[in-house]
Amino acid sequence: MVRLAAYFTEALLGLLKGAVGVHNSKHHHHAINNEHHPLHQTQTDVLTAFQLLQDMSPYVKFGHFTANQAILEAVAHDKHVHIVDYDIMEGIQWASLMQALVSCKDGPPAPHLRITAITRGGSGRRSIETVQETGCRLIAFAASIGQPFSFHQCRLDSDETFRPSVLKLVRGEALVVNCMLNLPHFNFRAPDSVASFLSGAKSLNPRIVTLVEEELGPIGKGEFIDRFLDTLHHYSAVYDSLEAGFPMQNRARALVERVFLRPRISGSLARIYHAREKQEENSSWGDWLSTVGLKLVTISFANHCQAKLLLGLFNDGYRVEELANNKLVLGWKSRRLLSAFVWTSPEY
Repeated sequence: MVRLAAYFTEALLGLLKGAVGVHNSKHHHHAINNEHHPLHQTQTDVLTAFQLLQDMSPYVKFGHFTANQAILEAVAHDKHVHIVDYDIMEGIQWASLMQALVSCKDGPPAPHLRITAITRGGSGRRSIETVQETGCRLIAFAASIGQPFSFHQCRLDSDETFRPSVLKLVRGEALVVNCMLNLPHFNFRAPDSVASFLSGAKSLNPRIVTLVEEELGPIGKGEFIDRFLDTLHHYSAVYDSLEAGFPMQNRARALVERVFLRPRISGSLARIYHAREKQEENSSWGDWLSTVGLKLVTISFANHCQAKLLLGLFNDGYRVEELANNKLVLGWKSRRLLSAFVWTSPEY
């Protein structure tokens, strides 16, 4: 826990010294997004740390597998499936989905899968190129396993607002909306952008909406010390679980911490510090979706069993629980870490 204490101390010192806690809005935006770690780490370190994170914990696979199982169940009889992905990152989620689609030997042929990746208008050329590289990898992988596939991009406005009208929709496609938010290896996305995407997606009457997010307390409620302690307890549980995953491989764990955990802590403390000035993130996005008129989809028994089987591959401290019918939670000991939600349009 010594390194964890050092990460929190470093982040707090940054706030006190004004390196993160400046009040100028331009610098404030930069500070909040300082955890866009792929831009501040070498590509080799990021890829290595990402693979280690998958090996030492179920964080990545829990969200991907839970969402994918819900998607497979929702589009089981469709010939054309269109997935709109808010934050595609490396695209690893969709390789496993493709494998599942083509492996159904007794069922109908694999449907044509179209993925539209959301890109950021204000994120610069590098972000767009990264998404293009992800698309090329997915196209090559789909061809290698015989999965009919096409890949597109949809760019957000410069303020990261999503306009549903710019999305290319085709009649007869089952529309899937996928949103992975603020997972350990993901960039932080501004609340206004997330709200714009989810409310805009709802207007398109999707067959299914899958959302995975961190189980952190509300950023903009309560005193700073209360929010700080909640953040401390959350990342203490994350750190403890990583330590249990690779107890004898200190260097490997240190790389994952440096690339993912350290900037997460810094960014989280910066957001709760600045939330004193502007209220943001007052509830979980999964709960927020119920307020915009979406209908919950019950987590299937198969999906729950899959999550339990996944956790069986890792340390005994992990647990899974089902809440509110459409919510599956990954926890470490007594602390909830990630939540996966499944919703659908009232039209279905």
